[in-house]
Amino acid sequence: MSAPAATELRVEPTLLTVHWSDGTVGEFASIWLRDNLAEDRDPHSGQRLIDVADLPAEPRIRSAALQGESAAIQWHDDARTGVLALDWLYGCAIGRPQRPELERRAWLEGAALDARRDFAWLAWPLLRSDEAARLAWQTRLLQDGLAFLRDVPRTDGAILDAMGLVGRVAETNYGRLFDVRAVAQPENLAYSDRGLGLHLDNPYREPVPGFQALHTLLAAPDGGDSLFADGFALAAHLRETAPDDFALLTRTPVPFRYRGTGADLYAERPLIELSCTGGISAVAYNNRSIQPLRLPARACAAYYAAYRRFALLLREARFQLATRLENGDLAMFDNRRVLHGRSGYASARHARHLQGCYVTRDSVYSSTALLRERLQGRAP
Repeated sequence: MSAPAATELRVEPTLLTVHWSDGTVGEFASIWLRDNLAEDRDPHSGQRLIDVADLPAEPRIRSAALQGESAAIQWHDDARTGVLALDWLYGCAIGRPQRPELERRAWLEGAALDARRDFAWLAWPLLRSDEAARLAWQTRLLQDGLAFLRDVPRTDGAILDAMGLVGRVAETNYGRLFDVRAVAQPENLAYSDRGLGLHLDNPYREPVPGFQALHTLLAAPDGGDSLFADGFALAAHLRETAPDDFALLTRTPVPFRYRGTGADLYAERPLIELSCTGGISAVAYNNRSIQPLRLPARACAAYYAAYRRFALLLREARFQLATRLENGDLAMFDNRRVLHGRSGYASARHARHLQGCYVTRDSVYSSTALLRERLQGRAP
């Protein structure tokens, strides 16, 4: 969408105000404008050629004028004319999301949703052959934190072929892919037939895997249903209903550990992580790998009350999206946002076999941006 026409520029020595025909007014500090001049970037790579220390401490605007689809700025301390695209300035003024996949969609009441109706599904052949369909699917994956594929070949390693189209598969101590099926004396309870409560994988790792995919090679006819919940929505619900408990969970480090053949992994992080602006950026709930908390005795009661409150939210059926993955179905989800689990099943009577892998976060966002750039013919 192109910006409306700019109608007026108003200049102060340290401020440029732009008026657009739709009533939008944008104010831009002179130091910010000077820091974002296109001529101070390499035309090929787009990378900056200067450092902030190279800028004048207080750049002053001499004058500014509308020049076609740009604003042309004259400076007191620079002979060059600074030219900034009005469309770009308009996007900055209205806070336009640079990429639609950053528009997160929360889904707190998971039980009211239907996985096959309310989330993105894409057939394996289209993932490979239709870039527009893949872009739409990946955009929904990043917005919802969860999306599904169908008709993925039920062959060993097919998940790697599918995920190779979406991002970069990460290799861990489990390998590039891992088999999720019941075995005797499992090193990880995921490799049993027990039901698993809602959790995120590998909070004991640095970095925590960004995305996880699970591909159903053989579904159990009874049990083994998949459970999902929006951890960000649950954390936001806790923030609204019990703000003191929420605050405790965001500022208290929790130790996580996994020890198995060839690996001893340890990391500390709060159960709920915040961004620099205070937004919820990650949840790290995994009751199986939490180690003894190192808290003063007198602080335990308050922390455990908050910890318990969050755990009880995860058990509420209304927050859980339950679905059955059929043979050939693949679920992909944001492993820092979407909690997952399963109902138990009787492995002595029925086999169940899934293959899984982890995909790096940056590679999924990158492939989505590059797809959009290629299809739209411009940078995202």
